[in-house]
Amino acid sequence: MAVKDYRELIVWQKAMDLVEQVYHHTGRFPKEEVYGLSSQLRRAAVSIPSNIAEGNARTTTRDFLHFLSIAYGSIKEVETQILIAERLGYDMQKLTPKLLESTNEVARLISGLSNSLKRKLES
Repeated sequence: MAVKDYRELIVWQKAMDLVEQVYHHTGRFPKEEVYGLSSQLRRAAVSIPSNIAEGNARTTTRDFLHFLSIAYGSIKEVETQILIAERLGYDMQKLTPKLLESTNEVARLISGLSNSLKRKLES
């Protein structure tokens, strides 16, 4: 049975949870980062569930796969920016493992959905 509503997708739900975490934690960044790393990290995080939703709304499986690929790129962008924030000393030592665990979970879910859709295309 095909998923008609992207909100039913666990990967979208987990990506939305990640957005909330990112917004919460970037609120603690130094004020000079409001238009810098904080803003970029938030945009990258928002891109993940947005691309999953847009891909699900497309009419072809290939299109959905394309948008999942973009979402996967964004998850790696978020991961990198979290590590940058930690290196810059933005009080991320305690937060980094939890955020990276979330990014890894979303990345695995995106990968699993992509593999499932690829198998569908091959059959």
